[in-house]
Amino acid sequence: MIRKQPWFERTFPTGLAHTLLPVVIERLRGTPPRLEARLTALPAGVLTRRLGATWSIQENAGHLLDLEPLWLQRVEDFLAGRADLAPADLQNRRTSDANHNATPLQALMKAFGGARAALVRVLEGVDERRLGHTARHPRLGVPMNLVDHAFFVAEHDDYHLARITELLRAFA
Repeated sequence: MIRKQPWFERTFPTGLAHTLLPVVIERLRGTPPRLEARLTALPAGVLTRRLGATWSIQENAGHLLDLEPLWLQRVEDFLAGRADLAPADLQNRRTSDANHNATPLQALMKAFGGARAALVRVLEGVDERRLGHTARHPRLGVPMNLVDHAFFVAEHDDYHLARITELLRAFA
């Protein structure tokens, strides 16, 4: 089996065409139902099982919810014309401290679906004239436009969905 590249070693395309935004929005809109379809039939023991010191399946899902405020803040950074995007907590303390394994899965799914719907609504309402602004991504150190940022979020979603698949395979 091919192992995926670690997240912090990845690079991302920049300067994506504005015309890609509707396609990327559809990827973002699709993450909550994809996640729910993947997880709802799983027993709690599988959802909350850890493999070594890594996050459980449910903690990976909770992590997606934890980052929604950051993604929305960064969209607001673009719309406000800021030069730099809000930084992420690279230690992921919010996820580590959240105890997502103690939260009912349906509550996590509902919260994530609501938060993601809010992000999608904002992206769908962006005036095309705003799409030319770039801001520096704090970890990558590169200028990004709003489409680049949305693509980055979609890639992050898929990274964690792939991690969930890895865990399911390991537990089979």
